[in-house]
Amino acid sequence: MASFKTTITFSLFILLSSCFGQLKTQENNSAPTVVKSFKTTGLAPDFDTTLVSQYIRSIFQDSKGNLWFGTIGDGVVRYDKKNLQYFSTQEGFISNSVFAINEDHQGNMWFGTDQGVYQYNGKTFRNFNQKDGLQQIDISRRSILVDKSGKIWVGTHRGVYQYDAEADRQGKPSFSVFSLLPEINTADIFEDKSGNIWFATSNQGVFKYDGKTITNFNEKAQLGENYAGGIAQDSAGNMWFVFKNGICKYDGKTFTEYTAKDGLGGTEFWGILIEKSGIIWITARGSTTRFNPSIPLPNPKAFSVFTSADGFTCCVQSIFQDQSGHVWWGTGQGLYNFDKTRFYQVKRNGPWQN
Repeated sequence: MASFKTTITFSLFILLSSCFGQLKTQENNSAPTVVKSFKTTGLAPDFDTTLVSQYIRSIFQDSKGNLWFGTIGDGVVRYDKKNLQYFSTQEGFISNSVFAINEDHQGNMWFGTDQGVYQYNGKTFRNFNQKDGLQQIDISRRSILVDKSGKIWVGTHRGVYQYDAEADRQGKPSFSVFSLLPEINTADIFEDKSGNIWFATSNQGVFKYDGKTITNFNEKAQLGENYAGGIAQDSAGNMWFVFKNGICKYDGKTFTEYTAKDGLGGTEFWGILIEKSGIIWITARGSTTRFNPSIPLPNPKAFSVFTSADGFTCCVQSIFQDQSGHVWWGTGQGLYNFDKTRFYQVKRNGPWQN
């Protein structure tokens, strides 16, 4: 079984040394089954091989209802409500770190990795890298967007790229840099209800593209030290951004900040998700916060902070709400779900939500 090494940094980018094997399939209610056993290198002695994967950096649900999990070390994993299927080297998915997942209007899956972009047409994987116009192949977290028109946006640590299907058909480089933006270190790409495209960056605040012009919101607009780690929009149309010391709401005119002083848990904030119900989840190092914005502040009941005492054992890498309303957390200690009170770990043999 082939082995590999990946460097670990425990900030926004967490890497590990591991090995991955060929395709592994497991029935939903059966005991864990692995075609090839894991042979780990440099992992802690208590590494749990019954996990879906130790590090889950991205989660997505496709139009058929399949859940996809992007990992570090195990390639990409698909759950079809019956089986777990692992795609890695043998299937043509060479990359080991998967930071972003999306689906285009034709049903092709797209994966952002540390080795460029992969497209999966249901049968084969295709890798796009420097030869295809991607000058930077290290794709950022949450940074593949398929907008309403079908255009594919890809964010990297040095700029944003667009995919040109016609150029691809003609055998030309299929990715080109989006020149209206500077060479940003992308942290998230998001399309709002009006069709504006938003770009969060790690050092230049947030950019909005309205189809013609770019607007930059930065430290002067209360985005702490120009760091923006995530973007969301609520049902009223307000934009929400993660910044260094908390989150802020933008109503089109005014920024309103929420920090640990208001009740958020943690000091290093990473991600945000707004449920269909309006509940806001904010992830941070060592904790995640449930925020009910319908409760007027100040009121401690508006915030519920969850830590290792509530089932979590490691920091959150990704968060996603599926079509049935369940919210999934990918962490540095596997996959989690929430039962309205506590977090519980979802391993290869479940318990899975259907």
